[in-house]
Amino acid sequence: MSALQYETKEKLSSRLAELEKVYQGYKQRGLKLDMSRGKPEPEQLDLTMGLLDCVNLREGYRTKDGFDTRNYGLFDGIPEMKEIFSGFFEVDESQVIVGGNSSLNLMFDFISMAYSKGILGNPPWSRQKGVKFLCPSPGYDRHFKITEYFGIEMITVNMTAEGPDMEQVEKYAADPLVKGIWCVPIYSNPDGITYSAKTVRRLAALKAAAPDFCIMWDMAYYLHHLEEPGDTLLNLYRESEANGTENRVVMFASTSKISFPGAGVAAMAASPDVIADVRRRLSVQTIGYDKINMLRHVRFFGSYQNMCKHMKLHAAIIRPKFKAVLDTLEKNLAGKGIAEWNRPRGGYFISVNLLDGCAKETVRLLKEAGVEMTPAGATYPYGNDPRDRNIRIAPTFPPISELQVSMELFCVCAEIACIKKMISEAW
Repeated sequence: MSALQYETKEKLSSRLAELEKVYQGYKQRGLKLDMSRGKPEPEQLDLTMGLLDCVNLREGYRTKDGFDTRNYGLFDGIPEMKEIFSGFFEVDESQVIVGGNSSLNLMFDFISMAYSKGILGNPPWSRQKGVKFLCPSPGYDRHFKITEYFGIEMITVNMTAEGPDMEQVEKYAADPLVKGIWCVPIYSNPDGITYSAKTVRRLAALKAAAPDFCIMWDMAYYLHHLEEPGDTLLNLYRESEANGTENRVVMFASTSKISFPGAGVAAMAASPDVIADVRRRLSVQTIGYDKINMLRHVRFFGSYQNMCKHMKLHAAIIRPKFKAVLDTLEKNLAGKGIAEWNRPRGGYFISVNLLDGCAKETVRLLKEAGVEMTPAGATYPYGNDPRDRNIRIAPTFPPISELQVSMELFCVCAEIACIKKMISEAW
C-alpha cells in the first residue's frame, strides 16, 4: 500500500472502518499476552540448569585457592569470578568488584554514594543545588528511575545511529552541575544501537566541567549477539586512560540474561582510585555477596571464552522471534509512511517509532485487546516521550505463536491510531 498520508479522507475512513472490525475480532478472543519486559524465555533458562548442581557435597564449596565460600570474607568477590569479568571489561582483575545478582543494584549504590557521600573526595551531590544527569533517549527506563529517585534533574539527549548526539553531550557537559551520563553502549535499550568508535573517543575526551562527572557504562548486552560476527565496541576505559579521564568511567555488567535473571552474578569495574573508593563504602555496607553463587557460575562456565560460546545457544533460541517481529512489521506497515523500526543485530528489543502523538493510543488499544506492552513514554526521562511516538517491543519471552498474534494486533492498533491522528489533523 502507498503512504497513507497521500490517501483521500474517504479512503482513510474506509480503511479505518476495516481495521476497527479486525480489532473488534481480536478483542472478542479474550487474549492475555505480555510483551512488557525483556525476559529470557524458559528454554533459555534451561540452558544453565546444570549450574544448580555445581556446588554440592561431591564437588565441594571451596575456591581453587581453598577459600570456603560458605563463610565470611572476600566482600568484593571471589578471584575466579573477577577473572571472568576482567575478560568482559578488558581490565585488570584488581579493578573488578563482583556483587550480587543485580547490576542495577550496583548502579543504584554508586549513584547513592555520589549523592550522599561524594566520589573521590568531591562534595556530595546532595549538597549541590540543581545537579543534572544526561539521559540518551530513547533509553533504559530503569536507569532513569534511579536518577529520578534521587531528585536529579534529567536532560534528554537524542540518540543517533552512532550513539548519543555528542554535540548535545559536549554542550551540556560544560555545566559543572551536569554530573554524568547513562549509556548502554552496545545493542542499546531499546534501539539496538552500538556506539561508534568516534562516539566512544569523544566520550573519552569529553571536556566535562564537573570534576566528579561519571559515565555510567552499562554493558548489559555486550555478549548478546543475534548475528555473527557481532558488533564490536571500542574499549572506553582504555580510550579514557589515554585522555587522563579514566576516573569518570564506571562499567557494569551481569549474567542476568546469560544464566538466571533472578540468580545471576553482577559486577562493576573502574579505575583503581574509583574502585578503592567503592571498596571503602562496601566494607561498611556489606559483609559480602553470595560467594556460593559466584562459585556455581565459575564452575559452570569455566572461563570468559566459554561464556561467549554459551551465548550462541541463546541467540539460536531468540533469533527466530526477532525475525517474526520484523517480518510482521514489514508485511503490515512497510511503505505506509506511519512507522519506522530498527533491525537490531543483538540485544533484547526492537524499537518502533510511529507518527507523532500515536504511541500512547496504540499501547492503550493493545491493552484493551489483551496485550500488555511497555508503557508508552517509558523510554524517556520522567516517562515523557515529547513526541509520543516510541514503543519498545520485547520479543524474547512469549512463544512464537503468541508473539505472532501480538504483532499482528500491534500493526492493526498502530495503523488505527495513526489514521485517526491523520484524519483529525488534516481535515
